[in-house]
Amino acid sequence: MQRASRLARELSLLATEPPPGITCWQNGQLDDLRAQILGGVDTPYEKGIFNLEIIVPERYPFEPPKIRFLTPIYHPNIDSAGRICLDVLKLPPKGAWRPSLNISTLLTSIQLLMAEPNPDDPLMANISSEYKYNKQLFLLNAREWTEKYAGQ
Repeated sequence: MQRASRLARELSLLATEPPPGITCWQNGQLDDLRAQILGGVDTPYEKGIFNLEIIVPERYPFEPPKIRFLTPIYHPNIDSAGRICLDVLKLPPKGAWRPSLNISTLLTSIQLLMAEPNPDDPLMANISSEYKYNKQLFLLNAREWTEKYAGQ
């Protein structure tokens, strides 16, 4: 019951006061959400629309939602299956999830990760080394993927 009322509150807030560049909605059932993140200005993801799947676990908010990209993205911290390497998406001790966080905060954190990749904690080692040692090639590839997969 706690999960249902909290989710309803969060979704209502996301609908009325969404973070800039982020939308989120229910996809049928209460625990199955979808979100869209617009690529940030001055990033290789600019003008891209990225779709995400959010599965809310039974134990939410004591367990973080499972979030993955449905739109392919060229990024050192996001793998080809759309999984995201971000500490707030994992429970302690390895992660930084806390019940005080919410879906809006998570989506904003993912948007920030898109703008500022963390090459020292990569899911994609090849993209990470490209980001570190050949930034121009990384930016070119990321822009190409954005146009190909996330363009309107």
